[in-house]
Amino acid sequence: MRGLWRECGACGGNEPLRGVVLGAALESPALPRLGHPVLTSLWSSDFGMKLEAVTPFLGKYRPVCGSLLPDLHPQELEKEGPCPLFHKPAGRGRLGALLQFLLFRGWLVRRLCYFLWSLEQHIPPCQDAPQKIVESTGVQNLLSGRVPGGAGEGQAPDLVKKEVQRILGHIQASPRPFLVRLFSWALLRFLNCLFLNVQLHKGQMMMVQKAAQAGSPLVLLSTHKTLLDGILLPFMLLSQGLGVLRVAWDSRACSPALRVLLRKLGGLFLPPEANLSLDSSEGLLARAVVQAVIEQLLVSGQPLLIFLEEPPESPGPRLSALGQAWLGFVVQAVQVGIVPDALLVPVAVTYDLVPDALCDIYNASAPLGLWTGALAVLRSLWSHWGCSRRICSRVHLGQPFSLQEYIVSARSCWGGRQTLEQLLQPIVLGQCTAVPDTEKEQEWTPITGPLLALKEEDQLLVRRLSCHVLSASVGSAAVMSTAIMATLLLFKHRKEEILLRGFDVGFSGQLRSLLKHSLSLLRAHVALLRIRQGDLLVVLRPGPGLTQLARLSAELLPVFLSEAVGACAVRGLLAGRVPPQGPWELQGILLLSQNELYRHILLLMHLLPQDLLLLKPCQSSYYYCQEVLDRLIQCGLLVAEETPGSRSACDTGRQRLSRKLLWKPSGDFTDSDSDDFEEAEGRYFRLSQQSRCPDFFLFLCRLLSPLLKAFAQAAAFLHQGQLPDTESGYTEQLFQFLQATAEEEGIFECADPKLAISAIWTFRDLGVLQQMPSPTGPRLHLSPTFASRENQEKLEQFIRQFICS
Repeated sequence: MRGLWRECGACGGNEPLRGVVLGAALESPALPRLGHPVLTSLWSSDFGMKLEAVTPFLGKYRPVCGSLLPDLHPQELEKEGPCPLFHKPAGRGRLGALLQFLLFRGWLVRRLCYFLWSLEQHIPPCQDAPQKIVESTGVQNLLSGRVPGGAGEGQAPDLVKKEVQRILGHIQASPRPFLVRLFSWALLRFLNCLFLNVQLHKGQMMMVQKAAQAGSPLVLLSTHKTLLDGILLPFMLLSQGLGVLRVAWDSRACSPALRVLLRKLGGLFLPPEANLSLDSSEGLLARAVVQAVIEQLLVSGQPLLIFLEEPPESPGPRLSALGQAWLGFVVQAVQVGIVPDALLVPVAVTYDLVPDALCDIYNASAPLGLWTGALAVLRSLWSHWGCSRRICSRVHLGQPFSLQEYIVSARSCWGGRQTLEQLLQPIVLGQCTAVPDTEKEQEWTPITGPLLALKEEDQLLVRRLSCHVLSASVGSAAVMSTAIMATLLLFKHRKEEILLRGFDVGFSGQLRSLLKHSLSLLRAHVALLRIRQGDLLVVLRPGPGLTQLARLSAELLPVFLSEAVGACAVRGLLAGRVPPQGPWELQGILLLSQNELYRHILLLMHLLPQDLLLLKPCQSSYYYCQEVLDRLIQCGLLVAEETPGSRSACDTGRQRLSRKLLWKPSGDFTDSDSDDFEEAEGRYFRLSQQSRCPDFFLFLCRLLSPLLKAFAQAAAFLHQGQLPDTESGYTEQLFQFLQATAEEEGIFECADPKLAISAIWTFRDLGVLQQMPSPTGPRLHLSPTFASRENQEKLEQFIRQFICS
């Protein structure tokens, strides 16, 4: 951490500093780990302010010295200088010797406890599982040739059985108890060196344990931040008595040797034959075997973990195609009655900062091998050994819900859908002004073979279910300290707005220690300048590192997403009335009708990708507009303007909403919702004139500005891009343009390849780009509608109205 410290004179030049000032609390350059104090939180109520004591970090800290005893050998206590982890030893005499002896004995006892803990874990045997899978109904129908086109038709039964055994060996293997115990013991040591703490809410764990005792199998549907998720979650649930968690891994990301190891630890892999065409006999047999494996797991009551999200570093859509394929097998098993029901548990895993060595794994083109994984682990241990750059992690377990009940209720919420081209292109070109109140059809996740084998309505059910669960998981994920610090550095926004919203946080402790911990993890992207006695200036290092900070700050979007959409919609509504740089008082004079607010919220809701909004499929557009408007009123940005004969300002439409929409299927997108828009004709609002509102409004708009600016720059790039080109080639062209623009403007938040991909896919759905077949593969062409420069400028102007400069 001392490498971060520089004097102001070392900065040089007249380059403007982009940072925040910290007080004397950060005077000392030493960065101790988070201790064990009690965090106090304040919230407002009708009776004033209340003070609550929040339980601090639990688990590995002693209440006196606040340190990890197993981490340091007692000889390290004799080093010169103050130790940030321990109190100063009592002395060099007998008392000091006694203290060293006790610490050394505790160091040995803990290592013995690790070994004994790994031995007492209960791992149920499953030797007869392969035989049950071969004897399942679906596999037997194929073996006997009763299915048209099946693998058993015209083939020797022995050859087909050998093929079934080969496919089964690719999917899974019986967990080896000794290997699981040995791996758990080694993993405990690895996690103890890598993590400062791993937090799991005890009440949430008891809720999941109680659900597991009800008799229905558990299916955990999780977010995916890093490869470590598939190792950390099984370890934690095994230690809590839920048994060996079967993890659905991606076979493309693992080498054959690593797949063998993971299968013996309880991993599952989808065979490549399962993605073959529907009329392929090999594909039919592979899908039947996978279905039998899932059925056997559910019947035996073993918990299953499926990742519904692609890792952040991987290009492509957010929703995982592989996760939807595994979820489709579970849905089919429940629908045919193999098990009466299954309990789905949304899971969210968050980290302060994903270790760099684990991030590099996803950037590598080759699959991860055993030696590559071992080197990544050693690099992580080496970078964190003996320093304070240990990360914190928080695992959130959501409320389990019945899959059977969801299947019954979800079908009643289906309605008509329209493409983005049908919804927005006439409005962008100025051909009409009415915004259809209809659900947007946007499927960026490719459909794999297992999902194509289902009925069309079952495919839609699986896609909606995965979006619903992922929305619940992301919305309940804990907010980490690095995300708050990145937002503070980029947008200069106070953290109290986050803490007072009731979202779960993955930290506690003294504010001084918390700030130091966050800055130590972000030290590659910031510099600390001493400006006067006791004060520091935290300056962002210009360059591509700002993109990483923008990604960290994007983790706060679930906290402020509705307000951010509403603020950008208000910006779009004011764009044609007042200058963008006009004073806040001038903007507060204008009346904003509720109908106009609804219209611009709908426009922005259709423009933003579904992967970002993650709207629940059972939620109507009108309900979302009303929710956004309510959030703007609650946070104090909008104030209702009373007009003669209008309804009371406190009645924001909930009475009408309760009467018409509460018990109506919320996915019924019919013309009946237009009555609610007409009823809102007489309601008006103004921007609040409170002193905090301008900064808060700008903060909300800037949360979505990286994505919207990338869309606007992609529209400006249309007349410069070389088309036709492949999708990957045009993505590289656009990314280079974003990088060049970022270097000119000094704003690197938009220079992200994922934003370039999102812009191209959105323009393809909007009808700006068209994908046409060619002998060398699909290629992107500029549509004739947007070949003119005039329409390209209309598109750019339509996007820029939502950007607050």
